[in-house]
Amino acid sequence: MKFHPTALRSEEDLHKLRSLIQTYFDYGGKHVQFNVVDHKVLRKAQERPEEYRNLVVRVAGYSALFTELSRKIQDEIILRTEFMAV
Repeated sequence: MKFHPTALRSEEDLHKLRSLIQTYFDYGGKHVQFNVVDHKVLRKAQERPEEYRNLVVRVAGYSALFTELSRKIQDEIILRTEFMAV
């Protein structure tokens, strides 16, 4: 699941996320992964990869370290993230 960082700012927002997770597992969910990042962070990671070595992103069915992806894939992920913020 993707969330823009602005969706998780307040205590109420975090409570809603907790409720979402609890409900998911109550109904038999086995695994969930959250990505909470905005395009600004991803752009910074392109500019200064040494500072973002542990940044994990969802690609297409798998997770990867953002700074180890090709520039083309990084740009595609940024584009999807920018679209999410609109």
